[in-house]
Amino acid sequence: MTLNKFNLPDVGEGLTEAEIVSWKVKPGDTVAINDVLCEIETAKSLVELPSPFAGTVTELLVPEGVTIDVGTAIISVSDAVSGDPTPADVPAPATPVQPLYGKLPEPDGGTAESALADNALAGGPLVGSGPKADAVKRRPRKASPTANTAAANTAASVSAAAEPAPVPAGSAAATATVNTAANAAAQMTAAPELDEPLDNRPTLGGTITGLVNRVLAKPPVRKIARDLGIDLADVVATGSRGEVTREDLVSYQAQRDAELDLAEGFWGKAGKPQDQRIEVIPVKGVRKATAKAMVESAFAAPHVSIFVDVDASRTMEFVKRLKASRDFEGIKVSPLLILAKAVIWAAARNPSVNATWVDNADNAEIHVKHYMNLGIAAATPRGLMVPNIKDAQDLSLKELALALNNLATTARAGKTQPAEMQGGTLTITNIGALGIDTGTPIINPGEVAIVAFGTIKQKPWVLDGEVIPRWITTLGGSFDHRVVDGDLSARFMADVAAILEEPALLLD
Repeated sequence: MTLNKFNLPDVGEGLTEAEIVSWKVKPGDTVAINDVLCEIETAKSLVELPSPFAGTVTELLVPEGVTIDVGTAIISVSDAVSGDPTPADVPAPATPVQPLYGKLPEPDGGTAESALADNALAGGPLVGSGPKADAVKRRPRKASPTANTAAANTAASVSAAAEPAPVPAGSAAATATVNTAANAAAQMTAAPELDEPLDNRPTLGGTITGLVNRVLAKPPVRKIARDLGIDLADVVATGSRGEVTREDLVSYQAQRDAELDLAEGFWGKAGKPQDQRIEVIPVKGVRKATAKAMVESAFAAPHVSIFVDVDASRTMEFVKRLKASRDFEGIKVSPLLILAKAVIWAAARNPSVNATWVDNADNAEIHVKHYMNLGIAAATPRGLMVPNIKDAQDLSLKELALALNNLATTARAGKTQPAEMQGGTLTITNIGALGIDTGTPIINPGEVAIVAFGTIKQKPWVLDGEVIPRWITTLGGSFDHRVVDGDLSARFMADVAAILEEPALLLD
């Protein structure tokens, strides 16, 4: 019997340490090559480590929550399968098998390519949020007796949960409850419906009044959401067709309840000494890397920021038409999509905003990049991340929408890989998703420009000499003044604003 020890590998361009977040195996478990052993948090993201050996786990050498250096032994695996006196049929390889990284998962059936390049960064703007995009590509439903039974059980549970008090068996009310459950079960097998128009609903770019919200959900799920006061647009959908499921609502409600519980007990006991009411949070992983990158950027690149108010009414109408289009069925569409296209278009007209300042020993150089790796700042459970869409300039509007959906879904699930956050050339931070009008974001190291997208809301606007309500947003741009002077930054922001005011310019 041979005992193999697996050392912590470098999972992303020169990382020196990582934290063991959770073990997926325990001593005595039998593992095959490439079975997931544990999750680790690097300075850039959460990563799953596959096993390079086949055999039986003998010992976990590092406990959860401990940060260790690359090369440290973390687990030992015997090549003898548990309960078998002979070695495993699959011998351990001489060299540990390393995980493959570099392409965004495709939970939505999308095709966003994400090969990665040179900028090792998990930082980003001070405030930012990725798009709330969880739509998936439609596929045929498979009906089965098991599925129908599960639907009936779910419907019965929902009906029971909705009752204010227990109903005596055999009563008319109990019979009605059973009938309601049966009807709900039948409805659960029907195709999801589109949500009704909602007013004053916050969206990625701000607030839209009277626009159709294409959130997919089955009737029983929709009823639960109404009873609980949950906006379906705020729920991450995991259904096979991109619909919100009952489990999604349960998860969302549990998170909401947990946040309320934490808020109620935040201040603690009034009589407790203040020095005992201080919570210490270690700075590590993604947050540590973000802080380091932001300090370096703020003090290395001389920032200059400019702002422009934009009448985005035609963008809102364009988004509405895209949502109703059969070509975009099942794809999350928002004003952020149009802004992304606008930034790509404007960068081609003002190339120096898509560049890097390089300090050499004797002189400095400006590297203008003839490709766009568009970064999208995303708020995730593990901190702010800025994954980017590779070669965004080559994507059609639909392909870009799919790429944004995949990027956001992957980031919110905490599955963004280190390589997926490197090589960015220009970044967008969508602070409007949080209801913020504008801001002065910090440039990602290795880039020279970042655009902040403020909330879109109705304001009085002078048009053709008349004051009328229009959908207005404010764009904020920060630039490295060593590369981008006042004239160039103004022309770039004006070009971005021009597309939001008239998306038809993209057809030129």
